[in-house]
Amino acid sequence: MSTETGGIAQADTGARGILAPVRFGRALLVVLLALLVVCAVRYVIRHSVDHTTWIILAGAAVLGAVALMQSIVPRRGAWPAAWTLVVTALWVVLTLIAPSFAWCAVPLAFQVLQILPFWPASAVIAAMTAVVIAAEARITPEFDPTIVAGPVGIAFATIIAYRALDREATARQRLVDELTETQAELAAAQHRAGGLAERARLSREIHDSVGQNLSSINLLLQAAQQSWDRRPDAAREQVRTAADSARAGLDEVRRVVRDLAPGELEGTAGSLPAAVQRVVADAAKHGLRAEFRSHGEIEDVPLPVASAIIRTVRGALANVAEHGRASRAVVSLTAQPGELRLDIRDDGIGFDARQAARQQAAAQRRAQGRGRGIDGIAERIAAVGGQLEIESAHGEGTTLSAVFPTASASERTEP
Repeated sequence: MSTETGGIAQADTGARGILAPVRFGRALLVVLLALLVVCAVRYVIRHSVDHTTWIILAGAAVLGAVALMQSIVPRRGAWPAAWTLVVTALWVVLTLIAPSFAWCAVPLAFQVLQILPFWPASAVIAAMTAVVIAAEARITPEFDPTIVAGPVGIAFATIIAYRALDREATARQRLVDELTETQAELAAAQHRAGGLAERARLSREIHDSVGQNLSSINLLLQAAQQSWDRRPDAAREQVRTAADSARAGLDEVRRVVRDLAPGELEGTAGSLPAAVQRVVADAAKHGLRAEFRSHGEIEDVPLPVASAIIRTVRGALANVAEHGRASRAVVSLTAQPGELRLDIRDDGIGFDARQAARQQAAAQRRAQGRGRGIDGIAERIAAVGGQLEIESAHGEGTTLSAVFPTASASERTEP
């Protein structure tokens, strides 16, 4: 039965009829109670008030009370069907005694169609039709064929119409189920195809770049080994060439894995704070006293943003340990509406954070073949729509603050 309180025909797990999905229980209850009142008035008008009249009115009151008690009937198992049959049985007894109540069959028939399966419901409605015919025949002085044809035709048309609706609803539900299953299979196929395509890309990249470099290094080192005693200058040149190939191979490896998610995100079930905690713990193992703090409820974060946060923390802590000469660093991740704020503070020697000084330092790093440092971190943050702010001065430590969006680009552009 449905969750409509007080409804005469509610649909839940205990309702298996044609009209089970239709929720109009309260309307049917109002119709039944109104018909009970009208039929009772009709009976009183046509009969003198005597002992039998009071019995009939009491029976109508009992039928109405049982209908109103449906809200306390358990809504699972056979209880709805049992309650429906009890109400129908009370109506049969009342109608056989007082045919004036035959009109109450209309809302009761809808109740039967809603609660009982099709064939049991058809049998009950056929029996109700026979009761109506018998009751009307009692008060008709001579045979009237419309008394038989009318109720039979109405009952037959009603059952056929709702049977057609039931079949159509079943066909639609089957189509929806098939469509849902097909969509799930398509999504799984796309996922598998994406995984296969990525594996093919990695295989191709590794074979064409890293594999070739490793082969070249192997050949060069073998040649250098053979000519080391007889041609030392050529051997040293081959070793230098092998070293250049190794550096090129390292660059190729970095390029291949550039877009892969950080390893810290694996096995954390989407928990970004747990992944950041791993990075901080790894930094602490290398002599830096690092601490992680998380504030607010951090929900699922898009993978590009989570990857950028992980790499930002790892790169910043590496800079602190290598260049900052800091003894302590604090990493804070704070959840804010639509964004995440990352703060990394250290007590190191600091540096000149002005743009001109940073550009000069970046040029020196490039000339020395070193990493991109703060500029690389800023570019990574900007790539996911974030913003970076740096506060530092010589002897005053460094504070790196980054804001990352947690919504997709389309969501951020909505008015």
